[in-house]
Amino acid sequence: MLAAWFVSAMMDRAEAARIQQGISGEVLRFHVLANSDDEADQSVKLKVRDGVLQWLEKELTEEELENLELMEGRISQLLPQIEDLASEILRENGMSYETRAELSQSWFPEKTYGNCTFPAGRYTALRILLGEAEGKNWWCVLFPRLCFLDCVHAVVPEESQEQLQNVLTEEEYESLFDPRE
Repeated sequence: MLAAWFVSAMMDRAEAARIQQGISGEVLRFHVLANSDDEADQSVKLKVRDGVLQWLEKELTEEELENLELMEGRISQLLPQIEDLASEILRENGMSYETRAELSQSWFPEKTYGNCTFPAGRYTALRILLGEAEGKNWWCVLFPRLCFLDCVHAVVPEESQEQLQNVLTEEEYESLFDPRE
């Protein structure tokens, strides 16, 4: 009986990993890491977040905002400008440390956005590292566009749900909205 339970648990774990990998291949996360947990560093982290998100909304075409491959390619080209923008925001707020922007694979814990829960795992992310990048961080889903939500009270907008449904398998999509998954 113990062996059957163990095999069942391993199969469930493998299935969850397969679903997470499918989801991670169809989304782009956004991750801003503060210099430290100091109040000023945490405050400027949010200003960098807001500034970069607003800038990307203007800089990316509608086609890029609706296509993961195009978005990743364009963001990759824009990394120097993203770094410059983040550095400018830091300077305007009296911070003298450096910033780095990268498009890379990173591990994320499970995260709920409104009524949608993304499983823990490795995801491609636009990462902005401020100074030592040792403080509390902030993250969201850049594609499809879930970064503009009140993450505590919001429900994923219908348009974003449709985008998710179009890029994920039915099983992957349903797992995001089913708390048992």
